[in-house]
Amino acid sequence: MVSISQTKSDQLTFSDRGEITAETQNMAATATGVCVTVHGHFYQPPRENPYLDAIERQGSAHPFHDWNERINYECYRPNAFARILNDRGEVAGIVNNYEYLSFNIGPTLMSWLERYDNEVYQRIIEADRKSCQRLNGHGNAIAQVYNHIIMPLANERDKHTQIRWGVADFRSRFDRDPEGMWLAETAVDYATLEVLVAEGIRFIVLAPSQAERCRQLPGADNSDPEWHEVGGGQIDPTRPYRCYLKPELRWAVSNELSQLSSHNFSRGNGHNSEATTNTPYIDIFFYDGPISRDMGFNDVLSTSNHLAGRLGQAVRGDHRPAQLISVATDGETFGHHKHSTEKCLAYAFTEEFPRRGWTVTNFAHYLSQNPSAWEVELKPVTAWSCSHGVDRWQDDCGCGGGGGWHLKWRRPLRDTLNWLRDRLIPIYEEAGRKLFDDPWAARDEYIDVMRDRTQANVDNFLSKHQIHPLNAAEQVDALRLLEMQRHALLMFTSCGWFFEEISRPEGVQILRYAARAVELAAEVSGVQLEKDFVDRLDLAPSNVECFKTGAEVYRQLVTTAQVSLKQVAAHYAISSLFAKYPREQRVYCYQAQQLDFQMQRMGSMTLAIGQLQLTSEITRETELFVFAAFHLGGWDFHCCIQPFGSDRSYTMLKERLFGVLQEASAAHAILEMVRLFGDQSFSLRNLFAEERHRIVRLLSQENLTRLDQIYTQVYRENYGVMMAFHRDELVVPVELQVAAEVALGHRCLTAAKALERETADAESLLGEIEAISTEANNLRCWLKVPEIRHILERLIYRFLKALLEEGSDVTLLSPVELEVDIRSIERLIAVGDRLGLDLCLDRSQELYFDSMHSQIVPLCLGWLQRQTDSTTKSAIDLVGLDIVDSDSGWELPVIRQLLELGQTLAVDVECWLDQLGRSFSD
Repeated sequence: MVSISQTKSDQLTFSDRGEITAETQNMAATATGVCVTVHGHFYQPPRENPYLDAIERQGSAHPFHDWNERINYECYRPNAFARILNDRGEVAGIVNNYEYLSFNIGPTLMSWLERYDNEVYQRIIEADRKSCQRLNGHGNAIAQVYNHIIMPLANERDKHTQIRWGVADFRSRFDRDPEGMWLAETAVDYATLEVLVAEGIRFIVLAPSQAERCRQLPGADNSDPEWHEVGGGQIDPTRPYRCYLKPELRWAVSNELSQLSSHNFSRGNGHNSEATTNTPYIDIFFYDGPISRDMGFNDVLSTSNHLAGRLGQAVRGDHRPAQLISVATDGETFGHHKHSTEKCLAYAFTEEFPRRGWTVTNFAHYLSQNPSAWEVELKPVTAWSCSHGVDRWQDDCGCGGGGGWHLKWRRPLRDTLNWLRDRLIPIYEEAGRKLFDDPWAARDEYIDVMRDRTQANVDNFLSKHQIHPLNAAEQVDALRLLEMQRHALLMFTSCGWFFEEISRPEGVQILRYAARAVELAAEVSGVQLEKDFVDRLDLAPSNVECFKTGAEVYRQLVTTAQVSLKQVAAHYAISSLFAKYPREQRVYCYQAQQLDFQMQRMGSMTLAIGQLQLTSEITRETELFVFAAFHLGGWDFHCCIQPFGSDRSYTMLKERLFGVLQEASAAHAILEMVRLFGDQSFSLRNLFAEERHRIVRLLSQENLTRLDQIYTQVYRENYGVMMAFHRDELVVPVELQVAAEVALGHRCLTAAKALERETADAESLLGEIEAISTEANNLRCWLKVPEIRHILERLIYRFLKALLEEGSDVTLLSPVELEVDIRSIERLIAVGDRLGLDLCLDRSQELYFDSMHSQIVPLCLGWLQRQTDSTTKSAIDLVGLDIVDSDSGWELPVIRQLLELGQTLAVDVECWLDQLGRSFSD
């Protein structure tokens, strides 16, 4: 429950939907007075397996699949559907916070959202579009350097590529050019500024501690204003500043400020410049440091009133025509680091700030109305999270350390990756010149392939950049080279140095990218870099005894995770024992074409033999394999893979192995497989994690079913005994209590799965679940089966969606059908409460809330129109909603049921229930 200061009163009318009003939108079009910008830097490090192009299960994120999924649940989705609650905890408004936040979202994170939660992804895109409409074409979203590298530590070519990839990715998503760009860790130097300006970036956001000195821009009245030293973070963050790339060049244009009504930029030549000068510059905003820190580490976000009060302390009382109170922090603060604080933002944006007369804006919009009147010079090399320049990402500076662990591994790791980058450059240039017209231009535009790996798009890319028509082998080499460069950039992702130990997941991840780059270099050029690479890692000391150095981290955590086409074939082969694959099947980022497959069983043993063609969707490399997968029963598997030889040898292999199987001797079968395939074999543990977990669960199912039967028998035989214990208020023996919980949990899960599969027998199945919940309550059982909760949540949403989206018109249902459907939803919610499942009804609330405006409220108005006089009708018309035809025949009890369903879902409908009640009583 959030504080009353971030809730609405129970007098809220439905027309107030958690959106900024038209009057406030008009205010926002002009950035004057006190303007507020809250910037969220939303970012997750890339976590994909470099060989599979997918994130594998991460146990530390339990109960979620991985950390992206967990943080999406806690932060990204809640901010897309942020609640405004009344004082009863009911949903009175749903706000898309991205409409009011200034934000950047890392391209790798946006790719994940697009793939795994497209609804949130689309809300983000829509939010930027709406903010453009509200703020004269200036959207809330700004770009980010592609994979969060520390720009001052990158070479010039990598700087350009990072910005170009970031801009291209942004443009493909938001359908516009970015005006600003977020630098990873706000790390900056003048060389980085030069590249930003060359690439057309208009502004950046930095920490106040990164400024060295500032002054008013020279003008006719004062051609050489006095400089103010602000190196201790004293810079005034309420205004934008202009930063020239060469500080010795000064701008002396008379009456410039009075003549310019808005920023005038030239993007064509790659420079920001005034119409009257060619001096290149970039504008910089400095966020309010103390308030931003308090948002992340204190209780500023505990209530919207508290947040507004803290921001209000930064307002200057000098009556200037406009001032910007801007704060910036990790976007994950809003919901992940600080639970439920997205509600604080939602109420602040739509109620608290407008009430104080503050304009919610973004940096680009403010800059368009308030051009920089001050100039700033930056310290040489700085970042927001390191007080030693950028040493946190290259040296033992102390930042990010803790627990007595040293950071001596940082410098050797940086040096090793720099060495690898420099060794890969001549390999890329030499091989690339034979394939590409301009290898580095091809790398810069490879982002177009990274966004869309369809065959047609890749073909178009290769046709555009090839120096001559490429044959199939040359296409593979071309794509391998580009992937080598992609991984050479990914290996510099800042997170690898951020924390205290090289063997943390972030450090291991960048080493996996490096390993993939090394492997691709060898495949294309034959140059072997791995030994020298590992030797250099040996100079990076680990704090963990079992590793000792980065070299051992590489051997234990990186080399073991590498994946070959043969391993993909083994994964497919073993999986085929438990899944009937179609002729063509996608296995992560590989296309598997089954050319032949045959399976035979003998007692507990199963043997599958097949012919398989695997093709990488990323590099187009392809290989034809023969496999034999032998399941001995239980947990024992023996799988062999070899390249396809000929049809004759394959036919003979099949005949020989199936013949041996008929002898019913596992030992003979394995010996024959060794003779035909060689010594290398694969087992269950060689499967990729997702499929391995699935098969483990399948293999366990028989034993679990048998145990369920035993527990159920114990429970039934001792039910009376347990009731006797409860009647006499005695503690039930733990053995009997466990038996009851397992038996009832199994019954409940079985019924819930059946209910999700079919609706024909929904009434009896729902009755069964209700009976089980009553029985569990009587015996004080806690059913520890999370899957039941998820099934009930899906069922509630499905039933509600069917109810509210029946032809997009709820009136198509008869009142009797409606009553039955509503009752089913209410029963599902009630049974979840009785079972103590703590159901999450967020998605159902969002669906109901959206339908209120389009369907439910018009029904209420239609009924009120039939019951009241023209005076009331006139008042109703002001709401601006379509009234349902009075011939619909819907009566008050049915409409009340729809509204009461909203109450059950914890949506604020009281004002409509009250209106209907008053009208009925009158």
